[in-house]
Amino acid sequence: MPIVFGAVAPHGFPIIPALSDDAEGALHTRAAMEELGRRCAASHPDVLVVATPHGVRVEGHICLANTARGAGTLWWHDRKIEMNVPVDGQLTDRIAQRATAAGVPIALAGFAGNRRDQSVIPLDWGVITPLWFLGYGQDMPGYGNVLAPTPEHDPGPPVVIVTPSRALPRTAMITFGEAVAEAVEADGRRVAFIASCDWAHTHRADGPYGFHPDAARVDQAVVEALQANDLERLLDLSDEEVANAAIDGLWQTLMLAGVMRRVPMHGTVLSYEAPRYYGMIVAPFELR
Repeated sequence: MPIVFGAVAPHGFPIIPALSDDAEGALHTRAAMEELGRRCAASHPDVLVVATPHGVRVEGHICLANTARGAGTLWWHDRKIEMNVPVDGQLTDRIAQRATAAGVPIALAGFAGNRRDQSVIPLDWGVITPLWFLGYGQDMPGYGNVLAPTPEHDPGPPVVIVTPSRALPRTAMITFGEAVAEAVEADGRRVAFIASCDWAHTHRADGPYGFHPDAARVDQAVVEALQANDLERLLDLSDEEVANAAIDGLWQTLMLAGVMRRVPMHGTVLSYEAPRYYGMIVAPFELR
């Protein structure tokens, strides 16, 4: 069974209802993420592959979590959520093997325990935010033993956690995505690929990255590429545009483009907003 669903999903975590009542002005994005969750659930994935820019980064390699679980906490003002999810070792290994065979440098990252079954990787907001809408939409603390939470706190499918390195050529992301599709085909289970992405971070002068006029132009180019179902068009963004707009979604989206070379899907842009200093796009990709 191939990939059954894909998505470009934001990770601005105030969109999580448990953290903010008004989503910091991104209520349209929140509603779109709720719809994305419904569409993903309708595809009945057995595993979620989540590519995040904010996980464990290994220079010059694409990093995969080589752990039994991932666990993390997000705070927003006086509110917090906790998440504890199972990591799918079988598919992680298949992806690592296929990508390595295709010439993509792969790093398998553990943390704490010396064996995979003893190891837990920290979850970043790039993973937690989309997962909240994809089956993990509740507070899930570690219960004192993050390796063995109670079964009722595993409401969503297990995950594979991917973090790209920007030191690699952009084309390596496409090759990696093709390897993911091949690994999934060999695995036989139903898999969704989630590209966790925020876009230009230079929309406002009072933001941490300042203002640049390329922010609006780059975000518009990304929206148009997604609407045209032509994700590989993003290869044409110049390094200067990428830096000026301070985007973090390019690499994960190119991975999805690689997946779509092997598994044709059709995308729909459900929303685009930039209510604060960064842009957010919600776009599900479903089988043709």
